[in-house]
Amino acid sequence: MDVKDIVWVSSTENGPWVTRSVEIAAADAPADLAFTGEIHQNIEGFGGCFNELGFEALNLLAAEDRSAVLHSLFHPEGDHKFSICRLPIGASDYALEWYSLNETDGDYAMEHFSIERDRKYLIPYIREALKLNPELKLFASPWSPPTWMKFPRAYNYGTLRWEKEILEAYALYFVKFVQAYAGEGITIHQVHVQNEVVADQKFPSCVWTGEQLREFIRDYLGPAFEQHGLDTEIWLGTINAPEPWDEWMKQKDSGFDAYAHTVLSDPEAYKYVQGVGYQWAGKYGIQRTVQAYPELRYMQTENECGDGENTWFYAKYVFNLYQHYFTNGVNAYIYWNMVLQPKGRSTWGWEQNSMITVEPDEYKAVHNPEFYVMKHFAHFVGPGSRRIGLKGKWTGNALAFGTPEGRRVLVIANPFKEARTILLANDETQYELNLAAESFNTLVL
Repeated sequence: MDVKDIVWVSSTENGPWVTRSVEIAAADAPADLAFTGEIHQNIEGFGGCFNELGFEALNLLAAEDRSAVLHSLFHPEGDHKFSICRLPIGASDYALEWYSLNETDGDYAMEHFSIERDRKYLIPYIREALKLNPELKLFASPWSPPTWMKFPRAYNYGTLRWEKEILEAYALYFVKFVQAYAGEGITIHQVHVQNEVVADQKFPSCVWTGEQLREFIRDYLGPAFEQHGLDTEIWLGTINAPEPWDEWMKQKDSGFDAYAHTVLSDPEAYKYVQGVGYQWAGKYGIQRTVQAYPELRYMQTENECGDGENTWFYAKYVFNLYQHYFTNGVNAYIYWNMVLQPKGRSTWGWEQNSMITVEPDEYKAVHNPEFYVMKHFAHFVGPGSRRIGLKGKWTGNALAFGTPEGRRVLVIANPFKEARTILLANDETQYELNLAAESFNTLVL
């Protein structure tokens, strides 16, 4: 193919999103990277999470700048073209305050269930996105059940009370959520049963065992969705276990066996589950789950969030997360906070990264390094693409995709502190790529 037809975009810390030119290399030199012809999983897309603190940050911008940020994230011709996004059921740890959608003690019939608070923050945020991309898919998960359903009675820490009437009411809580959002004209395409099933945190959280997830999905949530005629998918997520191998051995268990395999090996629970969501330490469990259940769909549900410094160094680590998760079979990759104020401080004190920072004193949006990591993937790899095989010594730093339009997209990082020249074989032609030091690169062939 003519090199003029190849798109190459490169990003470094001091020069993000720079267009570069490709050169044809001698055909007799051994390639450092080549396409194998193998076709792997379907790609459903990329996205982020709608949170109250993000909406608050967006509203600091002038209308024109705010529109530009939203266009960048969601429009099919924007920077990221997001196609699947997340929202909390009740308060996430990036809500302005803790809340659930029904704090009326003993309301097993969910007569006082309400999304009134969401109409102030989350629903306007989501509607802005849907205006730009009506095809946007949404999935939701709770960080905590209503406090009266928990022991101890609090948003943070604790577990769900394992009583039949509580479990029936909690399944109905999910039903009411899907129905209430449908009433607002917003389709919830998936629910994930619990955010971070092993997280006993000082922010909204709830600990589950694999056996509890199996029973709740099999005996309560799945039947409740059937009874109410919901076609919303039920996913086993979001799993933030296991720890690395030495921790598995100490615990004599793993995230795969203790959660995914425990649920999915039960035929009656399995029939309700359409996919599995992994995040954080779940990266150590996804490989075995995909190997065991290749017919299901998978998602990386929350990009690791950093420390609010938004450094290029951490962006390099995040690139490796994309590479790891897609290599091990995920169909979608979800960022955490798309937009925050400087330092990204939560209401409980943790500072976290974001793709975009809104500077409140200057009323402007700043694109952080992870904005460009995401763009190097999401801008070129849309829903319906397939991951394709690579071989060669740079395979561990790269991913490749075939698009529905018949193009090949190569995303490759140079992690080193010096430039590296590599040879890429594409069919009968070899190209010479001079990768800038500590750079992210996308080539469209």
